[in-house]
Amino acid sequence: MSVHYQGGCDHVHVQAHAEPIDNHECHCNVCKSVTGQHTTHVAFFNYKDLSVDHPEKMKRQPFNADNPDGPLELCTCLDCGAALMLDDKVKRIRVAVPNVMGYDDSAFPKADYHAFYDDSKGYDKPDDGRPVYEGLRPEFSWPNPA
Repeated sequence: MSVHYQGGCDHVHVQAHAEPIDNHECHCNVCKSVTGQHTTHVAFFNYKDLSVDHPEKMKRQPFNADNPDGPLELCTCLDCGAALMLDDKVKRIRVAVPNVMGYDDSAFPKADYHAFYDDSKGYDKPDDGRPVYEGLRPEFSWPNPA
C-alpha cells in the first residue's frame, strides 16, 4: 500500500494511504481551543486509510471537552505528548491536522473550503475564493464504519 502522507512523532508514525475524503479550513471553536489557531487545516480520511504503527503508545482523550462522550478522540503520544490524529470511535474517519500532527503541511493539498464559519465569531468572512459553509460542505456524507 503506497504512502501519500506521513505524520506523527519519533515514537508513533501515522501514514495516510489515500487522499483525504474531505479537506477543509476549520473555524470551529473546538479546533480553536485544541490547537490555539484562528483556523485549522483539517483532512478527513476513510478510517482504514490512516494507519498507526504503535497504537499501544497512544493516549486517547475526548476531542471536545464539552462533549466528552462524542465520537472523536484526540490521540497523543504516551512518550512525548505529541498530537497524532483524531480517531473516530464509530470507525468512519480518522483525521489529520497537518501543521499540528507532524506532517509536511506543504505536501497536503490546499483546503478546498471553509467549514464551521459563522458571523458571530467576530471576524470577517473569508474571501479567498473558496466556498464558506456553516458546517461541512453540503455534499459531504459520512462513510460507513470500517
